[in-house]
Amino acid sequence: MSGDKLRSANKILVRGTNWIGDAVMTTPALMALRAECPEAEIVMLANPLVAPLFKHHPAIDRVLIYARKGKHQGVHGFYNMTRELHKENFDAALLLQNAFEAALLAFAARIPCRAGYPTDARRLLLSDPVELNLADKTLHHTEYYLTLLRRLGFDAPSASLCLHVTPAELEWARATLESDNVIALNPGASYGSAKRWFPERFAAVADNLAHRYGAAILLTGGPGEREIGEDIQAFMQCNCINMVGKTNVRQMMALLASSRLLITNDSGPMHVAAAFGIPIVAVFGSTDHTTTSPASDKVEIVRKEVDCAPCLLRQCPTDHRCMKNITPDDVTAAAIELLEKSR
Repeated sequence: MSGDKLRSANKILVRGTNWIGDAVMTTPALMALRAECPEAEIVMLANPLVAPLFKHHPAIDRVLIYARKGKHQGVHGFYNMTRELHKENFDAALLLQNAFEAALLAFAARIPCRAGYPTDARRLLLSDPVELNLADKTLHHTEYYLTLLRRLGFDAPSASLCLHVTPAELEWARATLESDNVIALNPGASYGSAKRWFPERFAAVADNLAHRYGAAILLTGGPGEREIGEDIQAFMQCNCINMVGKTNVRQMMALLASSRLLITNDSGPMHVAAAFGIPIVAVFGSTDHTTTSPASDKVEIVRKEVDCAPCLLRQCPTDHRCMKNITPDDVTAAAIELLEKSR
């Protein structure tokens, strides 16, 4: 399939994915799009959670927010969004999100070129459907999005993740942390509790590493994870900087970019850290590390083989054995290996 219509477009809408981790994993594809469309205006359409990732991003000129739980809620809100997009006079839309709604939105906005995978029964809404086979669904997510561009005829080599924070944001992070020897813990995972390792075990690892390396311990997470952060802080013997629920997305990015190491569940911040080249210890249980592991060479995956994993469920229906079998010693050892390599 030819991507000539997309390549020759002066103004391109990109419909982004709805989760932070997925959005970060689209960044190699976005950079490939920018490389082949250097003069085009590329506009990201994203939900309010994901949109801040693309502020100051080198592949994106502007960000439009699609607030499906706010002003764009319901049929009337959807109609208003299509009117906003139609007024922009986009030449083409690249649909990284797989949902039917993404194609319907571009179609209703009368964007002439609409390219994407024909998932979710949306083939007839696409002007340029890109074939998808069963094997593609087993690709790492970064390759899944790059493959979309390759089948449109773009030169889209495998590449590193890409995010950007400003000097002012980094200065804020340094002032907040008051140390350049920081080990971050991200104990939450917004998809569900099945992905979460246990607070008391995070605390044990944090104490071990704080004593061994004289490091400051940073806790990160979203507003819905405050209780987890408080639990870890209560279990810890050492002091920590508890920023769970106290930062916006841009601040979270700057804090992770300023850290020496991240210990995390499979989560959005895990991919953010990977984009900044931060060494990562990633604890995997219910999810598939072959498709969603951090796209980085500074990663230690900690997981145990159990008969029911990966189940990809939000809540564990049994005894959470995939996480129970992972000990603090397992994670501490992985962290030490990475820290020693990075000296």
